[in-house]
Amino acid sequence: MIEGELFALLEGTADAAFTVDDEGAIRSWNASAEKLFGYSSEEVLRKRCHEVLKGRCGQGPACAVDGCGVPAFDLEVQVPSGRMWVNISTLVYNDPRQHRRLIVHLARDITDRKRGEELVRKVVDLSRQLTAVTDGAGRPAPAAPLSEQERRILRSFSKGGNSAEIARELGISLQTLRNHLHRINHKLGTHNRLEAVMTAMEKSLI
Repeated sequence: MIEGELFALLEGTADAAFTVDDEGAIRSWNASAEKLFGYSSEEVLRKRCHEVLKGRCGQGPACAVDGCGVPAFDLEVQVPSGRMWVNISTLVYNDPRQHRRLIVHLARDITDRKRGEELVRKVVDLSRQLTAVTDGAGRPAPAAPLSEQERRILRSFSKGGNSAEIARELGISLQTLRNHLHRINHKLGTHNRLEAVMTAMEKSLI
């Protein structure tokens, strides 16, 4: 595959796709990238990626210029409509003819997910404050014992982590995590993870 064929392939993807060279300059910018970020290809081509998106990376490097095997990461970027969060996957394409490489980024909007996580953090913080002012007499009776793994899961959720991140952190599958949450809710008499976190905090279980 030559460079032009790569750009043509990316043009047909549903995800926002753009490529940068080893210097960080943008070499291609598909129609989905124009729609997602609000910049036309004419505005961004040959400019540095960080100059265009002004990204503030939350979980990983903003590009793969310094190495391969970069996992997907979340990035907060500046666009004409304001700031937004995107999740970016990275591929490295080595051009055998020109003996150089291009970094391919595939991006998708996760702003709503990030807002939801922030809301969870705020609710948990409020629950902590309420728990702190509750005297011992008003504290609910202890719930059924939680395993150390279940406590780890609740502590991770209380810090605003999402299911995928927590499962990866604990080295378990999403289905196993869901099974743990089901048992946690059963033990605590709760109905969802937010309610479980708040109840565990009230009962000083985490």
